[in-house]
Amino acid sequence: MPSLDARGVASLLREYAQRTALRGGNPYRAKAYSRAADSLAALAVPLGVLVAEDRLTEIPGVADAIADIITKLHKTGSHPSLEKLRKEIPEGVLEMLAVPGLRPEKVLRLYKDLGIGSLSELEAAAKDDRIKKAKGLGAALQTKILQNLAIAKSGEGRLHLNRAAALLAHAKDSIRKARPELKRVTVAGDFRRGCELVGDLAIVAEAPGAAKAPNPSPADGLQIRLSDRKHFGATLLFATGSAAHIEQLQALAVEKGMQLESDGVHKGRTLVAGEEADIYRALSLPFIDPELREGRGEVELALKGKLPKLVTDEDLRGILHCHTDASDGTETLERMAKATRQRGYEYFGVADHSKSAHYAGGLSVEAIAQQHREADRLNKRFGKDFRILKGIESDILADGSLDYDDDVLESFDFVVASIHGRFKLDRKAQTQRLLRAVSNPHTTIIGHMTGRQLQRRPGYEIDIEKVLRACAKHDVAVEINAHPWRLDLDWRWHQAALEFGCTMSINPDAHSIPELDHMHWGVVMARKGGVPADRVLNAMTLPEVTRYLRQKRRSLARAA
Repeated sequence: MPSLDARGVASLLREYAQRTALRGGNPYRAKAYSRAADSLAALAVPLGVLVAEDRLTEIPGVADAIADIITKLHKTGSHPSLEKLRKEIPEGVLEMLAVPGLRPEKVLRLYKDLGIGSLSELEAAAKDDRIKKAKGLGAALQTKILQNLAIAKSGEGRLHLNRAAALLAHAKDSIRKARPELKRVTVAGDFRRGCELVGDLAIVAEAPGAAKAPNPSPADGLQIRLSDRKHFGATLLFATGSAAHIEQLQALAVEKGMQLESDGVHKGRTLVAGEEADIYRALSLPFIDPELREGRGEVELALKGKLPKLVTDEDLRGILHCHTDASDGTETLERMAKATRQRGYEYFGVADHSKSAHYAGGLSVEAIAQQHREADRLNKRFGKDFRILKGIESDILADGSLDYDDDVLESFDFVVASIHGRFKLDRKAQTQRLLRAVSNPHTTIIGHMTGRQLQRRPGYEIDIEKVLRACAKHDVAVEINAHPWRLDLDWRWHQAALEFGCTMSINPDAHSIPELDHMHWGVVMARKGGVPADRVLNAMTLPEVTRYLRQKRRSLARAA
C-alpha cells in the first residue's frame, strides 16, 4: 500500500493515544502520543522527507520511541500494538473520551456495564436516566456528561492558544528551513484573530511566481497559502478571516463601485489594492486589527472613526494575581518577584490562596503575616523602581462573604475575590453570591468571573450583566484571566463591561515563572474584546497603581 502522509499518521496516532488511555497504566504515555499527533497536524514538511532523512525527532514531542511508531505507521499504515488494541474496544467507544471530566476508567465502565458504544448512545443514556442508576457511576456523573457533551462537540479538533502558538512557531521554522526562497512567512487563520480556541492553523508566505502555481494541499489542520508579492496582503486578509468580516468588506466594496476578490480590490479590470492596509484604505477604512475581525460591528465603527486603540503587551506595567510556594505555586516569593522584574514590569502582585482552599495550601493568618514580612524585606532591597504588592486570592464562600475577617483583609494592598467551589448553585443564588462579594469594600478584583475552563468545564450560571454593573458601581476591576485554559471573562462580554464603566485587570494567574508569560494571552483576549489600555488596571504605572490602591483603602477606612 502507498505510505501514509502526516494527516493519516496523525489520525492513527490519536487513535493509538485513545486506546492506550483506555488500556490504563501510565497516563503520560497516552498524552505523549496525543501531543505528537498535534505536532504532526502542524507539519510543514512532507512526512516522507523527515522519515527518509531520519529527522522525526526534530518534531516537537517526538522522541525515539514515538519516532519508531510514526515510521511504522507511515510505511505500513498500521502498527502491531495498535492492531492488538483495536481487538479490545470498538471504535465508537473512543468518541466518549472527548467529554470533559469523563475519565478513561469511567468510559470503560459505561461500555462494559451499560453497553454504551458511542457518543450518541451516551447522550441517549444520560437523557434516559440510565447512567445515574448504574452502580459506580451515579447521578453526578450523568449530570456532568449532560453538561459537557456540548463542549465535546464544539471543541473537537481545536487547540488552546499556547499549544497552537508552539505548533505554528515550529511550522514557520520548518518552512523557512525547507523553503528558504519564501518570504514574509506569516501566521493567519483564527490564531491571528486571537480566537480562544484554534482550529484553523494557517500560514501565508510570499513566493516567486506563486500566483501561477497551485497552493500545496493542506496537511491535517495546517494550510500553507502561497502568494506573489503583489497579492500577498489580499491572500493574508482572506486567510485570516473571519468569513463574516470578509463578506462585510465585500459588500462595502460593491457600494463603492469596486470588487474585493481573493487577490485584492478591483475597479473594473484594474487592481486598486493588493496589500492588506491598502485594501482597507481603498474602502475608506482605517486598518482594522485582526482580533476585531469577527463581523460584530467593527466595520461600522471603522467607518465612524470610532475603532478603539487596543491595549498591547507593552502597555502593561505590572502583574497581579500570582501564586507562590506559600500556597500551590512552585516558586518562592523572591524568585517570582525577580522574574517579574526581569521581564520589565514595575510591580508584582502576590495573591496566594486563602485559608478555605485547603486543596491549594491556603494561607493561615500566621502565614500571611510571614509573607508580608518577607515582602517588606524584599521591597527594601528592590528600592523605588519595583515593588511587591501584598494581595490574596480570597475564596468567595457560598453566602458571598470573603474568606477572612475584615481586620485581616485590611492588611492587604489588594484582594482578588474568586469562586473555587459550589459551582452548582442555581443562577440566582450564584449571582447573589458574586454580588455580595463585589459589594464587599475590601474586594479589588473579581477573579475568573464565570469559572469556565476551556474544553474542560462550562462556567457556572450567573447573570453576567448584573455582576458587571455591580463591578462598575463598586469600582471593582473585572479580571481577564490570562491562563490559556481559562481566558475568563469571555471577550464577548468585554464591550458590555466597558460600556457599564468597568475597569479590567489582565492577570496571569501564574503558579510558576514560565506562567508569568501567560500575560500575552490575556492581552490577546483584551484586544479581541476591544479593550484600550486606559481601561486596564495594571496598565497603571507603579506610582499610579499605588495611589489608586491607597485611595481605595482610605475610602474603606472612611466608610468604616
